[in-house]
Amino acid sequence: MRTTAVIGGGITGLSAAYHLQKNRNAVQEELRIVVIEAAGTLGGKISTHQDGGFLMETGADSIVTRKMNAGGLIEELGLGGEVVYNATGRSYIHVDGELKPIPDDTVFGIPMSLESLAKSTLVSAEGKVEALRDWYTPNETFTKNDTVGSFLEHFLGKELVDKQIAPVLSGVYSGDLADLTIASTLPYLIEYKNEYGSIIRGLSENKAKFKGTGGVKFMSFSGGMSALIDGLERRLLEGGAEIRKGVRTERLVRDGDRYRLTLADGSELEAHDVILSIPHDAAQALLRDEVLDADFDRLKNSSLISVYMGFDIPDARLPADGTGFIASRHSELVCNACTWTSRKWEHTSAGRQLLVRLFYKSSKPDYERLVRMTEQELLEVALEDMRMSLGLSGQPVAYNVRKWEESMPNYHTRHPAVVKSLVSQTAERYPGLFLAGCSYYGVGIPDCIESGEAAARQILERIGRGAAV
Repeated sequence: MRTTAVIGGGITGLSAAYHLQKNRNAVQEELRIVVIEAAGTLGGKISTHQDGGFLMETGADSIVTRKMNAGGLIEELGLGGEVVYNATGRSYIHVDGELKPIPDDTVFGIPMSLESLAKSTLVSAEGKVEALRDWYTPNETFTKNDTVGSFLEHFLGKELVDKQIAPVLSGVYSGDLADLTIASTLPYLIEYKNEYGSIIRGLSENKAKFKGTGGVKFMSFSGGMSALIDGLERRLLEGGAEIRKGVRTERLVRDGDRYRLTLADGSELEAHDVILSIPHDAAQALLRDEVLDADFDRLKNSSLISVYMGFDIPDARLPADGTGFIASRHSELVCNACTWTSRKWEHTSAGRQLLVRLFYKSSKPDYERLVRMTEQELLEVALEDMRMSLGLSGQPVAYNVRKWEESMPNYHTRHPAVVKSLVSQTAERYPGLFLAGCSYYGVGIPDCIESGEAAARQILERIGRGAAV
């Protein structure tokens, strides 16, 4: 029997284990699959919390419908009937003491038409004229390895990027646009620029790709995102996989053509193949390899505090057409963004009472002060942000505060090259050991699912080639 150890029971690791289990008949050997998770529950950054009539996603809250490689998995797990979609509505940017709407017909704040650009209340007439440079300036120097900030500013102008695009894009990718590559964020933008001569024209010509769902961009489950984790766990156990929760892997050593894992409960496990579906710093600590340390050290994380607050107030008190806002860097608010959760996701509030989620990211100088605060102190900060942005006051009847310290990948300009080097050296030094997850290949749930499945495919191919047993 051949053993594969999957270290890390988040969506990446569970997807990898499920793919191995589903396709094990393709190889001639009997496979033993063992998932090891340090926490007492599976899911990693997917965690659903219920308090009274409120449902709160303390980590990832949805799946991007445009990246529907997850669709087949959802149906296989029997979750198709539980799928829910976001309510459509307008998003705002908080700037100059007020909420200003992000124009319709945009992608991450980037206009998909000249009409969208013209109607923006976030950009001056001069800024709009500057953005027209995109229509007549060819791309002669930019590649996917350049920063997305420099690329967008060159063709769309500094004001449009600063006031309308950067607040959205920086929020999604948890970093400054001057530090994020086109390749690791929106690689299709440079393809559109080169093919159509204009970013805006390219987005317009491919509008169906972004708007084909009628404004519905995200999906979740009626019982919360943890339904996806529960479904994977159930299928894995039914298929004979072993899942060890609440047990940390403390040591991993290569022993000839196999690996010896030492667990915190004193037990050991011998594995022929290993998938490390854990954050890069945890993988680095486990391997303790000075050769790989140089690349591991170049990967960066950022931090985030999530504050949910549920009120005994109807969410009808919110602006009628809105689902949330992003705070510009010129805003006096402390938060980076606020989702009006009960408005965006109807299943999260049984009585349609107000439920909001505020985000505080380490990209702001205030974060160093915030991270030292107690839950009650953070609630006071969040309540003040609510008062300043929406004019609402009152104490929450339910809340959840979650600190994600150094756990949000930050894809800086060197990230693709670092990952390429790290994967190459890992393959050479640790045959049969694979790195997977958002530290390397993408932050969205579909990205993580694909990363886990890709690692599983490599193991199956390795077995098919007759790797040592």
